[in-house]
Order: sequence, then structure tokens, then C-alpha cells
Amino acid sequence: MADVIEINVSTGERTDRDYTQAEKDAMEASKPSTEEKWATIRNKREVLLARYDRWASSDLTMSDAQTAYRKALRDLPTQSDVDNITWPSKP
Repeated sequence: MADVIEINVSTGERTDRDYTQAEKDAMEASKPSTEEKWATIRNKREVLLARYDRWASSDLTMSDAQTAYRKALRDLPTQSDVDNITWPSKP
């Protein structure tokens, strides 16, 4: 099975072909690095923690579920596989 299907819009002719090595190299180069993936995960985690900072205000008492959720968010970077992060469920 070919990787690429090209269709000539003028004639409707269909051409099936495999990716060239240059195309494969370009796709590989455009993938984010592990460090970039971790940075994205940490940024998302920081947004979620900030969103629920109100839970931890001095005049409120967090439930055990809320405390566990915030701890799980803080612990995200300890997971080993950046491509299979398990995000905690919001209580």
C-alpha cells in the first residue's frame, strides 16, 4: 500500500507512491523532542493547578479527592513514558 495518494485536480488522475526519503526525514525532524513533550505536559499541568488553586485557599478545606487530584497533577513528571501520560480525573 502506498503512503501518498496524489490526485491531479485538472485531470482527476490518481497516483499512488511511497514517501521519499526527504519527506520521511522532514516528518521525523518535525516531531517534538522528548524535552518539548515534557515541557508541554508541565505547561498543561501548571494551567490545571492554577485553575484549581481556589480549592487550596485559606478559607476552604479541600476534600480528599481534591487533594489527591492536585497531588497527582504535581506528580505527573515522575511518570516515565512521555507518550503515555495518565492524566488524573478531576473530582
